[in-house]
Parts: sequence; C-alpha cells; structure tokens
Amino acid sequence: MAVIRPGRKERYWSKRVPDDRTFDTIVIGSGMGGMTAAALLSRLGDKVLVLEQHYVPGGFTHTFARKGYTWDVGVHAVGEVTRHSMPGRLLSWLTDGRLEWASLGEVYDEFHYPDGFRIDFPDTPEKFRDNLLAAFPDEAGAIDAYIARAREVAASMKGYYLARALPRGLGWIGAPLLARKAQKFLDQRTAEVVGSLTEDPKLRALMAAQWGYYGSPPSRSSFAIQALVVKHFLHGGYYPVGGSGRIAVELLRTVAEAGGWTRIVADVDEILVERGRAVGVRMVDGEQIHAARIISAAGAMATARRLLPESPSTSDWAASMAELRPAAAHVCLYLGFKGDITQAGAGSANKWFYDTWDPEDEVWEVSADAPVGPASVLYCSFPSLKDPEHVAGPEQRHTGEVVTFVPWGAFEPWQDTGWRRRGADYEAFKAALQRQLLAQFLEKMPDLAPMVDHVELSTPLSTETFCRPVRGSIYGIEPTPERFRNQTLRPRTPIRGLYLAGSEVTSVGVIGAFMGGVLAATAAEPLRMFDVLRGL
Repeated sequence: MAVIRPGRKERYWSKRVPDDRTFDTIVIGSGMGGMTAAALLSRLGDKVLVLEQHYVPGGFTHTFARKGYTWDVGVHAVGEVTRHSMPGRLLSWLTDGRLEWASLGEVYDEFHYPDGFRIDFPDTPEKFRDNLLAAFPDEAGAIDAYIARAREVAASMKGYYLARALPRGLGWIGAPLLARKAQKFLDQRTAEVVGSLTEDPKLRALMAAQWGYYGSPPSRSSFAIQALVVKHFLHGGYYPVGGSGRIAVELLRTVAEAGGWTRIVADVDEILVERGRAVGVRMVDGEQIHAARIISAAGAMATARRLLPESPSTSDWAASMAELRPAAAHVCLYLGFKGDITQAGAGSANKWFYDTWDPEDEVWEVSADAPVGPASVLYCSFPSLKDPEHVAGPEQRHTGEVVTFVPWGAFEPWQDTGWRRRGADYEAFKAALQRQLLAQFLEKMPDLAPMVDHVELSTPLSTETFCRPVRGSIYGIEPTPERFRNQTLRPRTPIRGLYLAGSEVTSVGVIGAFMGGVLAATAAEPLRMFDVLRGL
C-alpha cells in the first residue's frame, strides 16, 4: 500500500486490487482528469478501477521526497477552488469537504522585469486593476477593456464545454449554437487581442505575462486560454492544505469508499476493442481486465498514438490530431533549504523573473553540444510556505522550485534510456543546466545562497517517464486556435464505450484537467451528471 504523508493513515491504492472485485468503469491514468472522472462516476454508483503506471498516483498533482524534503511537481497555484465557483463546490462535494485550500495571500504572483520593474497580481479584480493602472496611468481604457474582455470570454466557454460533451452527431449541430460566441475568441490569438487594446509594448507584455501557466506565447496562443487564466485568478491563488498529494488522497478515497480501487504500477499496453466497442484493457504483462466502459486520462494524443489498435476509424481519428503540436517541455530545479527563507525574500507568492520584455522569448534554447547560457524567464515557487500544515522543524527546512521551458529536441536523444540510467553525456548536460539555473536563481535571490542544502534537476525525460505526455509536455497539446477548432478533442471517441478525460479535451492546468474529467463523466452519464451540475 502507498501512503502520501507521514502520520496519514489513508491507503486507497496498491499494486494489487484487494479482492476479486468486478468493475463498471476502468480509468487509465490518475491525473486530475482521471481522478475527477473516477470520483464522479463513483458518486453516481459505479465501481471504478483506476490504473496508474507510476508508483505514486496523482499525475501532475503528485509529490516526491528526498532527504526529508517534499516537493510538488505541478501544483503551484490554483484558482476557483472556493465555494464561490462551480469547480470549488464540485470538488468539495466530491471529497465531502475534506480537501481544503489555503490562500496564497493578498498577492499570488510577483513579476520582476528588467530595470527593476515589479508588479504584483493580487487577489481581487479591483486591486488587479489598480496595480495595472498605477504602473500604466495613461492606459485606463485598455486595462478596463482587457478585464472586461477576459470576463466575457470566460463566461462564453460554458457553451463551448457543453457542446464538447454532446454526442458526436449532435455536436456538429449543437456546436454552432452553443459554442458560437466562444469560438470567436478561441480563433483569436493573444497577441492580436492585446495589440488591439494598447500600443504600449510593456503593457502588452504584462497582459500576457502569465502565458507560462499554459505554455504558449502570445503569437501562438488562443486568446481564450489567456482570458481563462485571468478569470481563474481574479480572486487569488490557492494551494492544497497538506500539500498537493492531498488531492489524490481525497479523490481516490471517494473512489475506494464506493467500492472501487486504484492500482499503481499498472501499465496499460492497449485498450481492447471488439466490434467497435471498448471492452477492457491489456496490461504490459498480458493480463486482461474487462469493463463496460473505459475512460482514458492518458491524454488524447497519447491515447491515439500508444493505446489503440490500428483500424480505419482510429487511424483517421488519430490523424486529425497529427498536425497539432504539444506545448513546450520544461525543466525544474528542486531546492531544499535550511533556515528562515522568508528573511531572504521568499514567500507564498510565486515569483516570475523576466530578463526580457519580449513575451516571444519563450524557451531556454539549450543543447548538449553548446555552452549553456542564461534562461530568459524563471518561475519560482516555495511550496513549503504555501502549506499551513508544513512543519519546518528546528532546522527550518523549506522547499523551492525553479521552472523554465526548454525544447524537447535537446533531450530527445536519450528518450529510450531508463531513469537514472541515461549515461555520462546526459548527466554532464544535466549538471551544466543545474549549475546555470542555480546560479541565475541565486543572482535574483542572493540571500538564499547560504541556506541551500539540496539541489536536484528534473528534465522533460522525467516528465516522460512518470507522466508520459507526448514529447514531455506538461500542458499537453498547445492551446492554439488550431487546437480549439479540432473536433476530435472531445470526451466522446469514435469507439463506443471509450471516453477521454483530462486537459486536452478542455483547457490546461489543474482546473482545466478537472473540467476534462467532468466532461468525460458527463458524456458517459449525461442525465445523471446534469442533475449533479444543476444542484451545485
């Protein structure tokens, strides 16, 4: 059995199913989308088996530990999780209120730009407007129009999501009616919209400064995804009490209490399809498990490429995604500190350090064949300061993370190597990246230098090993207009009884993946799910 945190007794997953249970639904993957779909269907009476290839469930919500330190791998700030929003109310219902969230404070994001420019993104729309206006006093019209546009876009997305949940035949008819307004914004690029609002290049950069939350620069991203991020954080950012691992504990507890289970180290080789219907899965060891319904939360593109047998219907379906590109891959520097890091400038707010005003300078262009230079942007998070249950102890142990985007191609030569067995040339490349990132981070926050106790770098190959997105992308398919025009990216597939969950059928991030799970459950059980959603 697996246990998330010392002192916790919950055990809702294991390498084997506890008994000879039969299951109504199999969910492949225990990321946020898979766990949400599994918990929802469990609430509706299904016995659900969740299969997770990693030895820790949770996908990008899981945590890992080294030498007494614990880090999250993908949950740095989450909006819309209080009872004032539908996702917050639904999460509370799914976990009987057990999953709690702590505010990151009055400021959830700090932005640092060249020449000492700094601006904070706060936890109310009024203060957000005031901070932008204080920095750009002559741009009131542009700022007000930007906030209004973001709210308008976010509101229009409800129709888009509903259209995506319809059966494929009805979707072609319903989409023009339900998603018409949203599609207009989805077809616009972020650079196009912010460029129409202001001629000030610095304000344009700030309007798109949070592009790192979805991994696509303004020239490529759909404005709708930028608007969703603005709306998402208008009332601040939050972090799970007890750490991001609590998300899996509480959602998978709901699955277990309904008679389901989560099986870890359970690697699915193929989805079994008979006469056009999904009937089960075959594991890599040859074991077959059958169920009336299969939900893949492994990613739409990954499902099409890796898990389905070749057939005319599935190959055409997969081909429709072939021209879509994954968002950028990333590296993360995991840091352990001993000392009072708040005295050195650390806090619960995330820090973005931009060395350029150019929002198109997106990727740290690194190569094993060239000297490693500085990254243009660092995203820094201190998870131990976000969690009110963190116990620093007498040594005042704390954690930090430094993230930046990198090209997948720089790491692709080692794609077929094993974790911690990638060879001396890879280790040398990784060490050079680690030295540069650490030096650059400590240049920004020099008072932390004497407190550094542990340093470890993860690369896109770690992401590929433990979460298996296509080309190591933490955000999956890049959120461009082309992605949102694609009619394949919906929870229903051409195969009867097979559904998709996760961020690629909705939008990116924790709540994007959560909504992907909601859509999968809605597509599978539309009448019962509409009753649930109406009651929230």
